[in-house]
Amino acid sequence: MAAHAGSRIRNERKYRRRRAVAAVVLALLAAAVAVVVLSLGGGGRGAPARAATSKTPPAHAGPLRQVVHDGPHGTESVPILMYHVILAAPAGAPFPGLYVTPTLFAQQMQALAAAGYHAVTMNQMWDNWHRGTPLPAGRPIVISFDNGYESQYRFALPVLRSLGWVGVENLQLSGLPVSQGGLSRRQVRGLVAAGWELDTQGYNHADLITLSASELHFQVAVARARIRALYGVHADWFCYPSGHYDAAVIASVKAAGFRGSTTVVPGWAAPGDDPYRLPRLRVLAGTSPQELLAQIAAIRDDPPPGSSYGL
Repeated sequence: MAAHAGSRIRNERKYRRRRAVAAVVLALLAAAVAVVVLSLGGGGRGAPARAATSKTPPAHAGPLRQVVHDGPHGTESVPILMYHVILAAPAGAPFPGLYVTPTLFAQQMQALAAAGYHAVTMNQMWDNWHRGTPLPAGRPIVISFDNGYESQYRFALPVLRSLGWVGVENLQLSGLPVSQGGLSRRQVRGLVAAGWELDTQGYNHADLITLSASELHFQVAVARARIRALYGVHADWFCYPSGHYDAAVIASVKAAGFRGSTTVVPGWAAPGDDPYRLPRLRVLAGTSPQELLAQIAAIRDDPPPGSSYGL
C-alpha cells in the first residue's frame, strides 16, 4: 500500500509539472500569434517588409514560383554563384572566361559581404527550406566551385575563411591531375575540415545526356558512393557537367539519392523550384564587384530552368 501511495503521489506531481509546462507553452504560442497578427494587420512599425509588397509580379518577371507553406520552413530565395579557376588566365587558355583573378575574387566577396550577404552551403539552404533550420544572419548566398582546381584551395579558401564563410566544392571524381592544377586529396580534405560542403560533378565531367544507362549509373551513383567513401561526407548534391541534363539524367540523380542538382541556367534558387533543376550564376573573368551585384539582382525574377538543357 505504501508503495502504491508513493507511486500515486509521484504520478500526481508529474501530472502537475506537465500541466504547468503546457500552460507556459500555450502562453508563449498565444503571444507569438498575437505579434504576427498585429504585424500583418496594421502596417505599423513592426510589420515585415515583405507583408507590404504587392503580390503582382513585375512585368519582366518569369512564371511565379510556388512556395509550399506546410510548416515553419524558410521561404528565402537564394542566389548560387559558380566559379572555376581562381587565377589569371594564362596565354592560350581554351576557356579564359572561366578564370577570375585572386584579387578580383577577394573584392567580389568583400562587396557581397558589404551588401549584406552571408555564404551558406546547399545543405544549409535545404535545411532552412524544409526544416526551418535558421541560417546565419544576413542574406543567404551559395558560393560554389566546379571541377576541383587547386587555386580554389589556395586562394578562395583563405578569402572565405576571413569572412567566416564556407564554400561548396563540386568535385570531379577522377580529378584534375595535380600537375594540371587539380586539387590533391589532402587539399580536398582540407576544404572539408574548413567546413566546406563537398558535392560532385560525377566521375570525369562526361556529357551525361549522351551516355548509356550503365554509363550514367557509373557517373552518378558510383561517383557518389566513391566520394562518400573517400572523404566521409554525404555528397547530397549533384552538379551537371557543363549544365547538360535531360529526363534520364534527372532520374539517375534521383535514384542515386541526391537531394537535388544544379544547372548553369541563371536565376535564384527558390523553395518551390524543382530541386533537380536549380539555377546558378556563372561568374566570368573581369566581372567587377559592382557588376556582380547588379547581375545577381537582375536575375532574381528569371524563370526556373527548363526540363532539359544540352547540346
